[in-house]
Amino acid sequence: MIIQALVALAGIVLIARTVLSAVRTFVVPRGVDDRLTRMAFHVIRKGFTLAAPPSRPYAARDRVMAYYGPIALMLLPAWWLVLLLVGFAAVYWALGLPVADALEVSGSSLLTLGFFRPAVQGGDFIAFVEAAMGLALVALLISYLPTIYGAFSRRELLVSMLEVRADSPPSPVVMLTRMHRLHGLDALHPMWERWEQWFAEVEESHSSLPVLVYYRSQQPSQSWVNAAGAIMDAAALARSAVAIPMDVQADLVIRSGYLALRRICDYFRIPYDPGPTPADATSIDRARFDDAFDVLAEAGVPMVAD
Repeated sequence: MIIQALVALAGIVLIARTVLSAVRTFVVPRGVDDRLTRMAFHVIRKGFTLAAPPSRPYAARDRVMAYYGPIALMLLPAWWLVLLLVGFAAVYWALGLPVADALEVSGSSLLTLGFFRPAVQGGDFIAFVEAAMGLALVALLISYLPTIYGAFSRRELLVSMLEVRADSPPSPVVMLTRMHRLHGLDALHPMWERWEQWFAEVEESHSSLPVLVYYRSQQPSQSWVNAAGAIMDAAALARSAVAIPMDVQADLVIRSGYLALRRICDYFRIPYDPGPTPADATSIDRARFDDAFDVLAEAGVPMVAD
């Protein structure tokens, strides 16, 4: 009797934990790190890494990894359904059903097949609850697919437009020279405004719906991460080296950019220095900065004297 009670309690805890995982992943409007969801994505990622190891050419690896985000998203409800099946099967077993029958009844109820009826006291009520949870999980995924793909489309719009101004992969030097030649550097201000809004939207969507991080751009040479870096580099070059009136909007786009990327890094536990100083080394050394300065000057971009 004690063993049955403990098994039933373990099943109820597993059911509750699975429902909490679904709520954290899709319903709570903030980036809540859930271990069950992380475990599913981690296991699926290992399979994709085996299919497309880093030793393969980038183009071939990109073609495979482009399926990682969508497939992981589709398999996530299946993972939750398996956990619910085991949890409810534990409850049925504790009520008196053999293990094989408990699994069959749980699967029949969860998938609303109805070819098994639990012949135990209270079994019909538990079957109704299990069927409702199974339908709710599938409906939850279906209802959030338009939200996910809408956020993906908004993110990729500016990423694709950046190729027109900055080539692909994007280059901040190319962007500044092309903007100077085609529109004039006064056109940078509205662009900084659009990208500040883009960073705010990416921070909100990619921390509340982190699966979007794994959705790759349509072209192998495009990436929302590269686009973010190119825009912040271009704003930094414009503020430090280009002889134009001071534009606070460039500072704002830099700040909105690193705040957005930090929040996403916090969710994925990617380390970074929270308090860098001007003396800290960066990936852009003085020689690379001087090279960019010279290219801009040769293209006719007005540069500061010092």
